[in-house]
Amino acid sequence: MSMHIFRTKSVEQTIAETGEAGRSLKRNLTWWDLSIMGVAVAVGAGIFSVGAQAAAFHAGPAVIISFLIAGIVCGAAVMCYAEFASMIPVAGSAYTFTYTTVGEIMAWVIGWDLILEMLMAGSVISKYWGVYLNDFMRLMGWNANTNLTFGSFHIDIAPIIIVAFFTTLLVFGTKIGARVDGAMTVLKIAIVFFVVIVGFFYVKASNFTPFIPPSEPASAVSGSMVAGEMTQPLWQFLTGMTPSIYGVPGILSGAALVFFAFIGFDVVATASEETINPKKNVPLGIGVGMALIIIMYMLVAIVTTGMVSYKDLAAQDSPSLATAFELVGANWAAKIISFGIVLGLATVVMVLLLGLTRVVFAMSRDGLLPRGLSKTGKHGTPAALQICVGVVVALVAALFDIGVLSDMVNIGTLSAFTLVALSVPIMRKKRPELPRAFKMPGNPWVPILIALANLWLMLNLSVLTWVRFLVWLVIGFCVYFGYSYRHARLGTGELDKELDDELAKAGGALRS
Repeated sequence: MSMHIFRTKSVEQTIAETGEAGRSLKRNLTWWDLSIMGVAVAVGAGIFSVGAQAAAFHAGPAVIISFLIAGIVCGAAVMCYAEFASMIPVAGSAYTFTYTTVGEIMAWVIGWDLILEMLMAGSVISKYWGVYLNDFMRLMGWNANTNLTFGSFHIDIAPIIIVAFFTTLLVFGTKIGARVDGAMTVLKIAIVFFVVIVGFFYVKASNFTPFIPPSEPASAVSGSMVAGEMTQPLWQFLTGMTPSIYGVPGILSGAALVFFAFIGFDVVATASEETINPKKNVPLGIGVGMALIIIMYMLVAIVTTGMVSYKDLAAQDSPSLATAFELVGANWAAKIISFGIVLGLATVVMVLLLGLTRVVFAMSRDGLLPRGLSKTGKHGTPAALQICVGVVVALVAALFDIGVLSDMVNIGTLSAFTLVALSVPIMRKKRPELPRAFKMPGNPWVPILIALANLWLMLNLSVLTWVRFLVWLVIGFCVYFGYSYRHARLGTGELDKELDDELAKAGGALRS
C-alpha cells in the first residue's frame, strides 16, 4: 500500500464541510470584532515589558528598529493569512490553508505546531496573569495572594480562575466572549495611550545615544539571558560565534524576541468561519488590528528607552515600563500600568482559548483527531472541546515553568508563518481561478522572502528550544502515522460522497 501523505483537500470540500450538521459554527463577528481580537492578543504584558527587556539585554534604544523589523515581517505574513482567509473562510487558520495546498502531512505538522503554540501561549499568559495580579494587589497595599502551598507543593490558583471564566463565556457563544473581550481591550488601549502621553514628559534626548550600542560579549552584561551553549541562538551555535548582545546582531535577536508580541493575528484567522462576510471582513479586521498594534508598540518603546538609559534598565532584575517610571520617581504610574497589565493579559487568554479550540475543532472535523471533539452544541460552539481545552491550559499553567513555555510559542508560530507564506505562490499556481477578495502583492517573491525572514527568526531562537521543538514533532509524527492517517476523512471517501450532496444543495451559495 502506498502512503498518500501529501493528499490535499479541495477548497470546495473545505467550504462545503462548514455546513456539516452538528459541526458548524455561527457567523456573527464583524471586522471590528476581529481587529479588537488582534489587539487583545498582541497587547498584553508584552507591551509593558518585552520592549524594556529587549532594550536592556539585546538592542538598547535601537529596540525601536527591532519592533519595526518584527512588525514588517509580521505585517507581511499577515497579508498571506488575509489572502487565504478571504479565499477559504474556515476555522483552523494556517492548518486549513496548508491542507488545501501542500498536503495532509504538512497540514498535520502545522496543526500540531499551532496546538503547541496556542496551548503554551494560553498557559504562559494565564500564569503571568496570576503573577501580575499578585503584583497589582501588592502595589495597592492589599494583603492578598493567589499562591497556595501544601507542604512542598505550590500552586497558583489565578490561572485556573481566569481560564474558567473565559471558557464559560466561550461555551455560551463567541460573540458574547468577543463583546466582553472588546470592552476590556478598549480600556486597555486607553491605558496604553495614557501611559505613553505621561511618559513623554520624562523623555530625555540623551538617553537615545548611542542609538545602536556597540556589540559586546553576552557574559559582560549581568542580567543577560544568553549564558551557556544551549541558551544561545542556534545560528551562533552552528557558526561557532561567541554569544554577543547589542550592535546589529542585537537588533535582530531583539526583533526575534519582540516578534512574540505580534503573535496574535494568526488566532484571528482561526475565527474566520465565525465572521459575517469573511471575504471582506477578515482581511480588513486583520489589517486594522495590525496597524494599531505596531503604532502602540513603537510608541511604548520610544518612551521606555527615552525615560531612562538602557544601561539602567539592564541593571534591574526584570525591567519593564513600570521600572522606567519608578527610576524617574513617578511611582504612581506603576499602579496604573499594573492594572493595565492585569486587564491586558486577561483579554489575551480569551483569544488564545478560542484559537486553540478552533484548530483542534478543524483537525477533528477532518478526522485527523477523534471526530467526537468537533461536535457543536446549541450555542453554535464546540462546548465539550472548549471545556477540555480550558482544563488542559489551566493545568499546564498551574504546574509548569514559564520560561520553557514561552520559547515554544515562538517556534510554533514562526513555523506556521513560514508554511503559510510558501503556500501562497503554490495556491496561485494550482488554483489561479479561485476568487480572492484580497491578494498578497509581489507574488511569488514577497511570500518567499517572508518565509526566509521567519526561518531566520527561528534560527535566532535557542538550541534548547529547537531540541524541545523536534521532540514535539516526533510525538506528532507518531500520532499521525498511528492514528490520523488511517482516520482522515480524506482517505475514507466520506468527503467525496458528502461533497456531492453539499454541492447539489449549495451550488448557488458557493458562487455567491
